[in-house]
Amino acid sequence: MAENTPGPMAGKTVLVTGGTGGIGRATALGLAALGARVGITGRDARRTASAAAAIASEAAAASAGAAGRTASAATEGTASAGTVGTASVDAFPADMSSQAEVRRLATAVLEAYPRLDVLVNNVGGFWATRHATADGLEHTYAVNVLAPFLLTELLLDRLKASAPARIVTVSSGAQRMGRIAFDDLQGQRDYSGQTAYNQSKLADILFTFELARRLKGTGVTANTLHPGLVRTSFAAEDSSTAWKVMIPLLKPFMKSPARGAETSIYLASSPEVDGVSGVYFSGRKPATVNPIANDTSAATRLWAANAQLVGLTDP
Repeated sequence: MAENTPGPMAGKTVLVTGGTGGIGRATALGLAALGARVGITGRDARRTASAAAAIASEAAAASAGAAGRTASAATEGTASAGTVGTASVDAFPADMSSQAEVRRLATAVLEAYPRLDVLVNNVGGFWATRHATADGLEHTYAVNVLAPFLLTELLLDRLKASAPARIVTVSSGAQRMGRIAFDDLQGQRDYSGQTAYNQSKLADILFTFELARRLKGTGVTANTLHPGLVRTSFAAEDSSTAWKVMIPLLKPFMKSPARGAETSIYLASSPEVDGVSGVYFSGRKPATVNPIANDTSAATRLWAANAQLVGLTDP
């Protein structure tokens, strides 16, 4: 009987936002299979709990299968079986469009996890029409930008205490078309779903680069990434006419969620990026960013604007 060996993430605790489906679920599954204790967030409590249980079961099976293959190779084909592994996946229901919910989520995570080694800011989406959140903010900006900003700030002391730790934020290739409308961040005067999305993904990179500068010397790294074009429920809630036409045409060329999660998993777990911070990745390699992302004055200005919008004091 072969024993399972601890995975490379054994003893590590990870939080993945938006982990009930798509890239987030695949990220959570990949990291749980590597041995991490993983927490996932989702809007619906029942669905989040169900996803957590399913991910744990699938991760345990994947770990056991990997151990069995290793044992089989070691014994050169003699009969052997790996012990069924276990995986710990926790459910944290939260509507990330609500700042009160983000704050409640942070409190729950801090109570549940004495240490936090990795935060994966994965949650995000596209909405063709302008919606206001419970806080009176534009929905795209609230979910894609302010939720990771606020959650990261609320968990930052725990991440620092757990150093070396990592913060991974999912952006998009759409950042290349983004501009930061400082005079209309909420799209009150002129809203376009695509423009709002492009801006939000560029804002995530500005946030990450500024965060990396602020975290220098703490042992906590911050990186961001483009997952590629992935088959998910992207834009399903409120799709534009253009997306309704394009998505069926693009589906044959889209990655699976598992492949889309590869760079997130890499940045969360690989020793190859130990100490690497303030970098935008695509396909597990550093990639070119919108020139605006390297404007430190714009990053500082955006940080201050975000801090004001979530009610935090900008240090």
